[in-house]
Parts: sequence; structure tokens; C-alpha cells
Amino acid sequence: MKISKALILTSLICTVTLADQIKLAGSSTVFPFASYVAEEFAVVKNKKTPIVESIGTGGGFKVFCSSQDKNSIDIANASRPMKMSEFEECLKNGIEDISGYMIGYDGIVFAMGKQNGELNLSKEQIFLALAKEVPIDGKLVANPYKKWSDIDSSLSSKPIVIYGPPTTSGTRDSFEEQLMQKASKSFKEYGDKSGKYSQIRDDGVYIPSGENDNLIIAKLAQNKNAFGIFGYGFLAENKDKVAAVKIDGVAPNENSVSDGSYKLARSLYFYVKNQNRVKNKDINDFVDMFISEAMIGDEGVLKTIGLIPADSQTFTKMKQNVTEPIRLTKEMIKSGEVIK
Repeated sequence: MKISKALILTSLICTVTLADQIKLAGSSTVFPFASYVAEEFAVVKNKKTPIVESIGTGGGFKVFCSSQDKNSIDIANASRPMKMSEFEECLKNGIEDISGYMIGYDGIVFAMGKQNGELNLSKEQIFLALAKEVPIDGKLVANPYKKWSDIDSSLSSKPIVIYGPPTTSGTRDSFEEQLMQKASKSFKEYGDKSGKYSQIRDDGVYIPSGENDNLIIAKLAQNKNAFGIFGYGFLAENKDKVAAVKIDGVAPNENSVSDGSYKLARSLYFYVKNQNRVKNKDINDFVDMFISEAMIGDEGVLKTIGLIPADSQTFTKMKQNVTEPIRLTKEMIKSGEVIK
């Protein structure tokens, strides 16, 4: 009998905890923020520490939507909005009452070891290093580039080595959409695929590195030729080890991410099963703590570990969504919104 990955993940998560313990799973980018809130919740509320698992945004939604069983996860952490296919899977399995929360902003960084100094790359140069097919002599061919200087003679002759997230990752989804697809517009050879092309090469130059961004940090510290793709929060926590590449002349920082001048900025989320709030009142308290000035406000503690706060209007709407949860609809999912 074939057993789904979602059920296996659910089993692994649930065997280490009790039914009344809050359970979260999903994005590796949201993981450090959710973990901090979980630890604070346990201390302040004198409750069991919520279980937080880093299995990727896609993996988190698979577990979240797989079952309404009381032992399933209560909250899915995400570095992108829930997709319509994921929402429909939830509905199919009886998970019909869901609320979503935007907790702040993050930037996807293209980084290297601190020892390399400063570097500026264009979106198109990064795209050509990563695309499965590239335009040469008016045609699309399998990517032959092995060194950065193969792409542009002004660049280093170092080999192209890039560590990044797997296909289950929301970071990869966002990177493909915000860099790969947009950069493909610069090349007429993609024809109907222009603005849509996002296939990443699989010849060993790009190395999927699981849902552990700290592993990528460690590899960059060791290998001066390597680059890595991960969330801004991990850059903020490891500035003594890694440095971000400027993309089209703009470096990722709190200001450039929040004002949108850094083009790989994105929002971070978590999604809650409202049915589970009835069964476990602690979930309400946990969500209330997460969506608080002390955690995600302009001077909130999560800012110190890399979360970039949302604007005051968005924060106010999210806070109201705690006291009067808004039930997600297909229209909201289609628009990528978590509030009306």
C-alpha cells in the first residue's frame, strides 16, 4: 500500500507530542520566528512549548491540508500565499475554516562567503547561471555555462556553484517567480515562455540543500566559490559569515525590502485551522502573542532576528483578524490575500 508523504510527515510530527500541544510546520524562513514565539509562549503562559517543524512551505501545507484529525498540525508557516490547489485539498479533507496572517516582510538573498567582499550582479546574469535552457545564437540550448566568465567576461572565472532550496520550499517558489520569470522577459528566445520561464538546471551546478538554511550558511563559509539562496533573516543572523550580493545595484536591507526597491522582497505568513481553536483554546493565545506589538511590531523582538515589520495599517488589520478571524475564501486565495 502506498503511503503519502503528507501522512508520513504528520505521523513523525505527532508521535513526539500530545493532542493538546500546539503544532506548527512549514517554511524554513518562518521557522526561527515561530520557534522564538513558541519558546516565549511556553515561558509566559506556563504551557507546553508548541512543536515547530521546518519542512518547507509546500510540505507544511501538505500536512496542514491532509487531515482534520486532532493530532494533525494546527498552523502552517509559509513564505508565500497558499495556492488554490492547496486550499482545495484542505476543503476536500473537511478543513473549511482557515484564517491567514501576514507577519512581516523578508527578502530572498543571493549570498556568498564574507571573505569574498562585495559583488553586484544583474537579474539576467543570475538567471543565466541558473536556467536549465539559455539563449545562444538565437536558440534555446541546454545551459553550457560552468564559470561566471562564460556568462559575462567581466565576471570572475570561478566555477558556478549555487546552493538553494528544494522544490517544496516557498523560498524557491518566490525566487522562481520574482527573479527567474521576470528575468526571462529580457530574452526574446523564450517566446511564449517569456515572463514565465522558471526551470532551474539540474546538472549539478544548482544544489538543492533541503530545508536547513543554516546548512547553506555553513557551506558558504567553507567554499569561497559558492553562492546560496535563502531568506534575509538568516543573513541578518549571520553577517559575520556571509554577505549578500547586490542585485541590479540594490542590497537587501530593512529599508530596501520594506519599500520594494529590492526586487526579491516578499511577505511571510502563517495559516490557522479555526476548527482546532475550538478544541484547543491555547491556539488563540499563541496567535494573539505572535500577532502582537511585542513580537512583530515596529520595535518587536522578531525584528532583532531578521523579520522586517509590516506597515502599521497591515499590522492593525492582522490584529483585528485575531479577535475576529476572517475565513479564507477562494476569491481571497486567488488574489493572494489573507484579509478582505
